Amino acid sequence: MRFDGKNVAILGGNSGIGRAAAIGFAAEGARLAITGRDAGTLEQVAAATGALAIRSDIASIADSQATLRTVREALGPLDVLFVNAGTGGFAPVAEVTPELWDGLHQVNLRGCFFACQAALPHLRDGGSIVVTGSIGSVLAVPGNVAYASAKAGLRAVVRILATELLPRRIRVNMVSPGPTETPLLHRNPGLSADQVDGLRQQMIAAVPMQRMGEPDEVARAVLFLASAEASFITGVDLFVDGGCVEL
Repeated sequence: MRFDGKNVAILGGNSGIGRAAAIGFAAEGARLAITGRDAGTLEQVAAATGALAIRSDIASIADSQATLRTVREALGPLDVLFVNAGTGGFAPVAEVTPELWDGLHQVNLRGCFFACQAALPHLRDGGSIVVTGSIGSVLAVPGNVAYASAKAGLRAVVRILATELLPRRIRVNMVSPGPTETPLLHRNPGLSADQVDGLRQQMIAAVPMQRMGEPDEVARAVLFLASAEASFITGVDLFVDGGCVEL
């Protein structure tokens, strides 16, 4: 019960890693709020966790600002913010369009940064921010330039936030998954179902453990970094990737 009496908000808590984290936080006593764009999956996770569910698009700064005000009014000051919302997209460098680039950066970098900024007045001193990154930020994966560059920028944001928030004792850390079985894998614009399956097989072949990760495995790392067990950890990028980066 590491989060008994704690107020937790998950931006992007309606599927995949966010859903697994919501279930984990709720099981350990958190008072929980979740956001997402899909009303149906939001309702499912809210029913399973008792969370306050708010339909919100992290690409919209106004949405994030309004959402965090609503969460503060409903729950009180936040102890934990988990910024997990994201979107994917693969294309070779020669085929990257401004629309693809801007769409990925709007969500994965710009939206996540301004969501963190909007949360600052609502976070309790001594609290914790955890952000979902990607091992793509440090690996040169062909076709991943737009997504990876956004996540690399977000990695820099996390490290600078961690430094700037030291006076408030707010720890800021990143969890970077490797290939993970989430719905995001199937939401890559321009890829057919066969291409997605081919991509998945390539990912498995690249993982030293020879399998995809599960959302629960990433969520456990999120809960650790958000908890008092990680009280002397800030500014870290924790890889949960079956050995892709470490080995």
